[in-house]
Amino acid sequence: MSKPHRFAGRRVAVVMGGLSAEREVSLDTGAGVLAALLEHRWDAVAIDWTPGTSLAKLLEASGAAVVWNALHGTWGEDGAVQGLCACLQIPCSGSGILASALAMDKVMSKRIFESNSLPTPRWRVLPHEPSPGDAAALADWAVPYVVKPANEGSSVGVSIVDAPDQLEAALALARTFHGPVIVEEYIAGTELFVGILNDRVLGSVEVHPATRFYDYEAKYKRTDTRYLIRPSCQPPWCGARSRWRSRPIARSAAPAMRGPTCGSPPRASRSCSRSTRCRHDQDEPLAQDRQERRHGLPDPVRADPRDLHDDLMIW
Repeated sequence: MSKPHRFAGRRVAVVMGGLSAEREVSLDTGAGVLAALLEHRWDAVAIDWTPGTSLAKLLEASGAAVVWNALHGTWGEDGAVQGLCACLQIPCSGSGILASALAMDKVMSKRIFESNSLPTPRWRVLPHEPSPGDAAALADWAVPYVVKPANEGSSVGVSIVDAPDQLEAALALARTFHGPVIVEEYIAGTELFVGILNDRVLGSVEVHPATRFYDYEAKYKRTDTRYLIRPSCQPPWCGARSRWRSRPIARSAAPAMRGPTCGSPPRASRSCSRSTRCRHDQDEPLAQDRQERRHGLPDPVRADPRDLHDDLMIW
């Protein structure tokens, strides 16, 4: 006889919408989560957090004993809501305050990668406010390079600069969002996602967008993005696979996730290019109750930073 879930019989508030640029997709996520919980006979209610409302008051009025965080982006995945729930003493799905804050801050993530000797593409931070020295700061950079907000997710505000005269528009777009701007070397290649659960690598998905890169449109709006559950990307250095896993790629993901201390299953992505370089994009942690990570898992691929290939790039 299975042990009852620790939240069985308690009301779950699915918090969705929110105040970020990803509000629309958060509503879709929340609707899907709510439907699944109701289908499995959970006492679940929806909370659409809209501008001008108090999430604390909404939670109190809902009578919820636990929060399923379906928010995307700023104030939802950056430690803000996690901190609010901690203050209210309401359990919240997903990673904790510190991991969420670090994982959404691309500048801090880069510094963590470098402090753990994980190679990452060249990068530079520019202030949120326009500066006469913006162009000079990148004068020695070869195009193409990537310009994006340092504190957003889902490729919001990302531009690829192919010529110096495109920089001004790219910076203007990135600066419409809060926080500094990060500029990175552009690494072209096939994008792979690696799922990690409790230090166990579950497998990879290869992504083929119809757009130039896996941008917001390709993620959430277009219907022509292709996802290969058995990745075909096989650089010469990948070596033997276990079933459909590319072990060197998988091994590279877990140490990068450990850096920001992600407590819930995060999603890591990387890009294998023709020059056998690989990029890793550590994005926001995925929401999941930590207590559910023990069951039904395949044999783990344990990751060791010493296994990283010289050509692996952490993004």
